[in-house]
Amino acid sequence: MPTLGEFLATHSSVIRVVLTRVRGSSPREAGTEMFVAPAALRGTIGGGQLEFIAVNAARDMLRDGTLNRDLDVPLGPEIGQCCGGRVELKLSRMRASDKRAAITRSEQHEDTLPHVYVMGAGHVGRALADQFQHLPVRCILIDTRPDEIALCTSKVETRVSALPEADIWHAPAGSAFIVLTHDHGLDFLLTSAALERADAAYVGMIGSATKRAKFRSWAHRECDGQSTDQLICPIGASGSRDKRPAIIATFVVAEVMAELTSETAAAAMSRANDAPLSGQQRDRKGRSA
Repeated sequence: MPTLGEFLATHSSVIRVVLTRVRGSSPREAGTEMFVAPAALRGTIGGGQLEFIAVNAARDMLRDGTLNRDLDVPLGPEIGQCCGGRVELKLSRMRASDKRAAITRSEQHEDTLPHVYVMGAGHVGRALADQFQHLPVRCILIDTRPDEIALCTSKVETRVSALPEADIWHAPAGSAFIVLTHDHGLDFLLTSAALERADAAYVGMIGSATKRAKFRSWAHRECDGQSTDQLICPIGASGSRDKRPAIIATFVVAEVMAELTSETAAAAMSRANDAPLSGQQRDRKGRSA
């Protein structure tokens, strides 16, 4: 999918559609925007009849030269939807300055996306990257092996790292960490580093109940009694017996996104961003700088 900047550069005439007010139930929240060109769309205000009405109105504006239009749409039987709410929309033809402002908003939104660190670029790691590239997250695929990283064709950030635990130390609060390297010892080290942060939205390690038990014993013995209560292991354990990488990745992605989009995760991220680093975290960041 093209970026918003690419979309706006490709289409000279564009209508911005924005939900300005939402009352009751609605498929999207106030502030949601969509961009309509004569034969293309970028974004969505929720689909269905609401979006159909908005797109038709926008393209009418493009044809007749109208600059601005407001719509007040009931989301009920009148338009063949059953949300039960009501929304107000503002449609406006975009000037060059409007396009620049929209691109700035999009870039600022990108900067606030939660980070998902996939620690290991094997078959499942690459399958995870394939799926995360389509979701509102910043996915970073990390491995110590350049050859494995080179096999990734997804549009995600990739890093060849000789010290992958440093990537965990420097990750922002509220990040998700999925550990599935080629080495159980490295899995233990990286999982421990993620748990030590105490501000992750998700910490998962590929493996079995036996591997979890071994990690618990190791963490207790080698990591000053580190708690494993936050750890998800096995990951994506939703009852499927299918072990194909794409299937495993699908369950894990659903698991991670459920955590990243929860109210609990949002509150935890806010608290963590306000909290000072522990002495041990400051020490580790200083040593890895």
